[in-house]
Amino acid sequence: MGASDSKLTFKQGIFRLSEPKQIPADDPYWTGFWELPESAEDIFSLFSPADIRRTRDNNLPNLETLVLAVASRLCVLRNHPSFPDPELAPERDALNCIRVLTRLLPFIYEADHLEAWEDKFFWAARRKRSRRGQLAKSEIIFDEADPEQTPTQGEPEFEPAKPLAEELIDTLIDLLFFSDFTLPKAPTGKPKVTYAIWQSGVGCNTPIASTKEFENNRTEILRLLLTFASKSMYMSANILPVKGVQAITYMATCPDKQVVLSVLCSLLNTTLKYNPASWRVPYDHVVFKDSKQILVTYCLQLLLVLILYPIPEPGNGAPPKNYFRHFLGRLHRPQDFQFLVDGMTRILNQPLQATSTYLPGSHKSLTCAPEMIMLFWEALQCNKRFRSFIIDTDRCHDFVVLVLYYAIDQRNDPTKQGLIRMCVFVLQTLSAESHFGKSLNKVFEGQETLPASIRIPNFHGTYADYLITSIYTLLTTSKGKLDAIYPALLAIINNVAAYVQNLGRAPSSKLLQLCASMSSPSFLFANENNHTLLQSLLEALNAMVEHQYQHNPNLCYAVIRSRKRFQALRDFTLESGHEEMERQNQLKKEQGSEVRRAGSIDSLRSPTVSRTPTLSNVPEENTAFAIGDDDDDSDAETPHPHDPPRSPIHSPSRASRSGSVASSIDEAVPLQLRGMSEKARGKMPVGQPTFSRQNSTTSLASTATPIVGANEFFTPTAAWIDSWLPELPLHTILTLISELSPSLPTPNSTDTSLDTTNEALKAIRAHGPIRGIEPSPVRVHLFEWSPLSLGWYESLLWSFIFGGEMLVSKGTAGVWNNTSIRLFKVQETAKETPSLLAPRGAVDAVGSNLVQRIGSLNLRGGGAAGQNQPQHPGGGGLQRRDTGGNGGASPTVRDV
Repeated sequence: MGASDSKLTFKQGIFRLSEPKQIPADDPYWTGFWELPESAEDIFSLFSPADIRRTRDNNLPNLETLVLAVASRLCVLRNHPSFPDPELAPERDALNCIRVLTRLLPFIYEADHLEAWEDKFFWAARRKRSRRGQLAKSEIIFDEADPEQTPTQGEPEFEPAKPLAEELIDTLIDLLFFSDFTLPKAPTGKPKVTYAIWQSGVGCNTPIASTKEFENNRTEILRLLLTFASKSMYMSANILPVKGVQAITYMATCPDKQVVLSVLCSLLNTTLKYNPASWRVPYDHVVFKDSKQILVTYCLQLLLVLILYPIPEPGNGAPPKNYFRHFLGRLHRPQDFQFLVDGMTRILNQPLQATSTYLPGSHKSLTCAPEMIMLFWEALQCNKRFRSFIIDTDRCHDFVVLVLYYAIDQRNDPTKQGLIRMCVFVLQTLSAESHFGKSLNKVFEGQETLPASIRIPNFHGTYADYLITSIYTLLTTSKGKLDAIYPALLAIINNVAAYVQNLGRAPSSKLLQLCASMSSPSFLFANENNHTLLQSLLEALNAMVEHQYQHNPNLCYAVIRSRKRFQALRDFTLESGHEEMERQNQLKKEQGSEVRRAGSIDSLRSPTVSRTPTLSNVPEENTAFAIGDDDDDSDAETPHPHDPPRSPIHSPSRASRSGSVASSIDEAVPLQLRGMSEKARGKMPVGQPTFSRQNSTTSLASTATPIVGANEFFTPTAAWIDSWLPELPLHTILTLISELSPSLPTPNSTDTSLDTTNEALKAIRAHGPIRGIEPSPVRVHLFEWSPLSLGWYESLLWSFIFGGEMLVSKGTAGVWNNTSIRLFKVQETAKETPSLLAPRGAVDAVGSNLVQRIGSLNLRGGGAAGQNQPQHPGGGGLQRRDTGGNGGASPTVRDV
C-alpha cells in the first residue's frame, strides 16, 4: 500500500468502524484489513490507539466482527491446500491478519469492563460452519460466537469447535512450522506442517535451511503469541500468580510432546546460536535494523514467558503440569549443557566487549542480557543436573563474574534495581550448592582483564576473595538503594562460609568492618530487625572459624585484633548504646563538618546525619564499636575501586527513612531467608508455611522467617535488646579470642612491620584445635518463592518485554505503547535530542542502555500517559525509551 490514496482508503475504512452503524459480517469491507496494508508499519501507524478505543467503546459489535473476520481468514489460509500461493492464498493476507490481531489485543485487555465479554468471546465453546456450510457460503468465512444459537431452517450446518483463542494459538503454532512460510518447502505429498527444530543445538544436530523471509514471518507470529500472553501486563502483581493468564496456561499445558519439544528447542536454539560478535561494519546498527536480533529477542522472551509461568492452582486437585518447564528440567546430556553455557556466556559477554572496542559505540550492545540472566536462573532452578554441570566444570566462575558485572556496574542506577536484585538472587541460588562453595577456593587468574568497573587493583586471591569483596562493594557503595536485599547478600556469604579456605587479608578485614558497622548502636537502634543482619554475619564468621579454622589464619587474626568490639557487644545494653551515640554526636559537633573515614562500611559520611542510618550510612564510632582495628591499621587492605573518595559528602535532602532490612513496606523485596532469626548455634527457626515454584525439578522452598519492613517510629527498649542479644552467636568468636590472644604477639601503635603480622599468622597456623569450639551443622539459606515473589518476578519479565518492544519498534508504535498497563509503572520522559549516532532522534547507543527492569517488589500502578491508574504492587527496573510514535515523549519503565 505504497500510494497515498490507498493509505487514505484504509484510514477511511478504519473511521467507519466506530460509526454507529453495524457492518454486516459478509460485507466485502472486511477484506480490506488483509488486502490493503503492505507492512506492519502501515497497520500500526494508521490504526491509532484512539481509533481502536473509539470502536471498542462506541461500537463493540464491529470490533468483534473485525476480530472474527481476521481470525477466520487466518485459519482458512492455514488450511488452504495452496497456502502460501501468491494468487490463491497469499502470504501477505496471513501476515496482515496477524498484524491486525497484534494491534487490537492490548486494547481489549486494558478494558476492565470487557473482561466478561473477553472471556466469553475468546474462551467460550463455539460452533463453526462445517465443510458443507463453508462451501455454501461465500469465500469470506466467519465463525459463530454464540454457542446457544441453533440452526434455523435452511441455515448451513455447524459443528462444535474449540474456543476462538485456542484455535488461533493452534493455528499460530502450526504456522511456525509451515512449509514455504517459516520452513523450507516440503516435498510433494508431505504434510505442510512439520515440527522440525529451526536450529541445531538441543535436540537437533542438523540445522534447517532458512531465509530472511522465513525468519521475518517467524518474528511476526512470535510477536502475536507474546501479545496473547501479554494479558499479564493488565493485571496487578498480587493477582497475576493466583489468577493466571488463560493463553499462557493453554500453551504451557499443551499435552502434545512433539509440539512442546519442537517449540522449546526451536526457541532455545535460535536464542543461543545467535552470535552478536560476528563480523560487522562499524556503526552498522545506526543505519540498519538487525532482523536476526529481533527474532532472537522474541524467541528468548516467549521462552521465558512459558518456562517461568506458574500454573494457577485449581480449587481441587493438583495443577496441570507446565510441560515447557518440565522438559527443560529433563535435559541431561553434557553436550546440551555445554551448548546452553556457551550460548549464555556469549550473549552475556557481548555488552562487556561492546564497551571496550577501539571505536566507542561502533558495535551495538545487546539489550537482552537481563533476559539471558533470567534464563540462566531458570535453568539453575528447574534442572539439578545443569547446576551440577556448571559447578563441576568450573563454568560457574564465569557466571559469577558476569553476574557481578551487571550488578556492580549499575548498582547506583535507580532504574536498574530489578536487574541487580535478580543478579543477587542468582548468586544466592548458586551458593546453596556445597560444591560451589568448595570451587571458590580456586585461584582467580586473569582478573586484570576484567572491565574497570569490577576490577580490583592489585588483586591476588581466590574466587571466594573476589566474591566477598564484591559483596562488600554492593553493601557499602549502593547508597541505600539495595538495603532490601542485604539479607540475600549476607546469605551468599553464609552459604559459602563453611567451605572458604585461605581467605585473604583484605576480604577478612572487610568482613570485620561490616561486623563493626552492624554492631554499632546507631545501626542496631535504627530498626527493630537490623540485629538479624548482625546475627547473619556472625553466623558466617562462626562457620569459617568452626569448619576452616586452620585454613583461615587471616580471618582469625582479624577477629583477634577486633576483640574489644566483640567483648563490648557481649556487654551491650540500652544505656551503653545511647551513651555511645551521644558521644558520637558530641564528637561531630566538636569536629564541625569534618568527616573521617576509618575503614567504615560506607565511606560516604555526613557531618550531620539527619536520618537514621542504613548499612550505607553508619556514623563513625571511636570506642569499642569503632570501625577498624582495635590496635592498629597496619594491614589495611587496598581500597576497592568503588570505594568513594575520602571526602565529606552531604546527606541527601530527601525524607528520612529508617535503616532496615527492607527500607519500607513498599520496597520490600520478595525474599525470605532461612536462619535470619534463628537462635545461636543451630537452633531451629520459627516455622513459616512454604511455597514452591510448581513443576520444578528441584524446589528452592524452605522454612523461613520473613524480613519485615522498616518502622520509622521504632523506639528501642531494654526488653527488645534482651529478646535478641542473648541469642547472638558470640560463643565461637569469644572462645577463639580467649584461647589465641595470650599466645599471639601484641602489636603497639609504633609496631607496624609485617614481621609482627607474619609471626601472628604463623602462631595461628601452628595452634592446634581450639578447645570449646565444635563445628555446628552447615545451614543453607535458600531463596524461597511465594505468591508475592512470583508477582515481582512476572512483573520483572514483562517489563523486559515491554522495554524491548520499545527498542524493536523504532519508527512505529510499540505493541503495548499507550495502553493502561497495571503490572508496572510506565512513565513518560521527554524525547531526546539527536546525537551523532542517532541523527533522527533515536536514543544514543550507550553500552549500558538496557531495558528498564522490574526490581522493587511493589510498584505503583502504571498506565498510558495522562491516565490515572490505581496503585498496585509490582516491580521496578531498568530503563528503555521508545523512539517513535509518541510525539514529544517516550515511555519508560521506572523503579518506584
